[in-house]
Amino acid sequence: MKPALIIGSTCVDVIIHLDHLPVTAEDLHPTSQSMAIGGCAYNVAYMMRLLKAPHTFVSPVGTGMYGNYVAEQLTRAGIPIPVRIPDQDNGCCYCLVEASGERTFLSYHGVEYTFQESWMEAYDTDSFGLAYVCGLEVEEPTGIRLVSWLEKHPELHLCYAPGPRGCRIASEKAERIMALKPMLHINRQESLELTKASDYVEAAAALFSRTGNTVIITLGEEGAYCLEKDGSAYHTPSVPVTRLTDTIGAGDAHVGTVLACLTNGLPLKQAVSYANQVAAAVTQVPGASLPPHLLPPFMPQ
Repeated sequence: MKPALIIGSTCVDVIIHLDHLPVTAEDLHPTSQSMAIGGCAYNVAYMMRLLKAPHTFVSPVGTGMYGNYVAEQLTRAGIPIPVRIPDQDNGCCYCLVEASGERTFLSYHGVEYTFQESWMEAYDTDSFGLAYVCGLEVEEPTGIRLVSWLEKHPELHLCYAPGPRGCRIASEKAERIMALKPMLHINRQESLELTKASDYVEAAAALFSRTGNTVIITLGEEGAYCLEKDGSAYHTPSVPVTRLTDTIGAGDAHVGTVLACLTNGLPLKQAVSYANQVAAAVTQVPGASLPPHLLPPFMPQ
């Protein structure tokens, strides 16, 4: 398949470990804190690189403390920075990780979540197959420009991850991006909030009725449910997690692995099954980026 086009954010994850989320006026002592490069699109592109899937990553990088950190880390990793914006700051994501391993995000958005059509002038869209975008970029004021640009390029096979704020996207933008008939990648909670369905099977059917395309719903330790474009549906199991560290980036790693496998020519069912293994591995390491030596061996099912 042609290379994939990954569009979206690279930010700094400020990871704070604490016993539980604070309540009003409570005084807590975090057990640790750290910084790491992250962002949904970056995490997806990271898996593409790890799995040696051809792709182009378009992510705006600003300045300020976080923008400089992002630029330094991308340069160190040998990742091109196609869009550098000198007069606007990058934001960050405060990742609050409880003792259970569950994470809560406080996202301070900067230039990394914006979009300008002019950034894409250097790219021949006919040379790409799959394209990935996330709902966090669509929700922003400039998200309408991203939707408009995608509408002009129906040759791209869109994969859309609405994300945890998908139900908060303005109705016009939400309807227009669904009208592009994207493949959807979404977790169980997000699917229920977006559709008001009673369970994920009903939610998948509701989403499929809007797009007529594949719907992948991740189910955590239960694996994933897939309703394919041809109407076939199946459940792919996960693998046991022996040591849950945190769930940061597990969903991004899952969709990134699916896209990498599809770009490398694998069938969707095998792609989703392997993505379950990769996502489980990510939950057993700190942060969103799985070290290469911990990548699970691919075992077709």
